[in-house]
Amino acid sequence: MTTRHLITVLTLSTQLISCTVTPEKESQSLMEVSKQELATALAERDSLLSLVKEISEGMEQIKQLEKVMTIAASNPQETTGQRKKILADINAIKRQIQQRRRQLDDLESSLQNSTINNKELTETINALRIQIDSQFKEIESLRQQLSSANEHIGTLNNTVDSLNSTVAHVSDELDAAKETSIQLENELNTCYYIIAGKDELNSHNIIKSGFLRKTKLLKGNFDKNFFITADKRTLTTVPLNSRKPKILTNHPEESYEIVDVNGRKVLEIEDPDVFWSLSNHLVIQTD
Repeated sequence: MTTRHLITVLTLSTQLISCTVTPEKESQSLMEVSKQELATALAERDSLLSLVKEISEGMEQIKQLEKVMTIAASNPQETTGQRKKILADINAIKRQIQQRRRQLDDLESSLQNSTINNKELTETINALRIQIDSQFKEIESLRQQLSSANEHIGTLNNTVDSLNSTVAHVSDELDAAKETSIQLENELNTCYYIIAGKDELNSHNIIKSGFLRKTKLLKGNFDKNFFITADKRTLTTVPLNSRKPKILTNHPEESYEIVDVNGRKVLEIEDPDVFWSLSNHLVIQTD
């Protein structure tokens, strides 16, 4: 039964109070009904009309709350404060519904002893009780939906935290892998060269030579710290500081050239990949 129908029933009920008697007997009926009974009947009617209005407003409150929850559910940025506000509104409406239920019970008890107790009023009260029960179920359903949403959001937050931890861990591993890759690439492109006289190269065990003995290069325990460390990718020229330098290590001839620059010999590495393909060490004897 809609609110309009309820008001219509109440209006008819009021009319029954005053119009169920014939004009001839109107004076007699008014004499029989005391002023107190009439005032009580009118107050009961007004209470019922007020309750109809409140129940109608309660339904509008629930509809508005449903819209708010729909918007909140579609908003991923919904805050904890917003969810608490919705829960507070749900509890407030629930208390109002419970209060109207008690008011209806009290009104029904009062009407049982009233002079205007009739079938129409009984139907009106039953219709109101059905609406109150429906509203109570509706608001309870909204509360359960919010509770489920909060649990789901909590689960999502835990999942996000776990994913963030995983991403951070993977990011750290990726950074470590990149660092290792860079380190390995640098090591692969590390080269060593030395430019010195024969005696100095001998003293550091870089070459070993003697009477009627073939010279050996980089054999045994030679002094690695005597070499200059460089990067194959950036080392393109090497000043030789000698008029007649000798390259003792093995490097493809097409990969380099010895040129004069301002009266000094300079080694120009034209193809680094080929030049260092046979050895990472470059030994140049100056005498």
